[in-house]
Amino acid sequence: SMGTLHANTPREAMSRLESMITMGGFSLPSKTIRDMIVSSIDVIIQAARLRDGSRRITHVTEVLGTEGDVITTQDIFVYEILGEDPSGKVIGRHRSTGIARPKFWDRARYFGEEKRLAMALDAAEVAEEENMAAGNYA
Repeated sequence: SMGTLHANTPREAMSRLESMITMGGFSLPSKTIRDMIVSSIDVIIQAARLRDGSRRITHVTEVLGTEGDVITTQDIFVYEILGEDPSGKVIGRHRSTGIARPKFWDRARYFGEEKRLAMALDAAEVAEEENMAAGNYA
């Protein structure tokens, strides 16, 4: 675990991290900084305070690499707001984006965590299929 960084989206977090390194007085080329970030960060867990004051994990996003001057990412899970209950509490769900084998799979295997990762991805897919079959989502 690296720490906490405040940003509105996982992509913005990458940009902010690059800015923070630059402001730290390191005179490194931007490409070198981006390459360091990409080699250091596998996954971003984005949490947000929702309009009802609750906090939810809104994104589980993996860092893929760079394309030109941009750090590329892909969402594994996202939180979708579906509405509110009568008391104003936000109703939502975590949805898999369908990435069955994330890029960080081999790293999870190296640390002996691939079974737990597979179980989490499978459980999310099963839950989504059950909810779709029950007509819980449009």
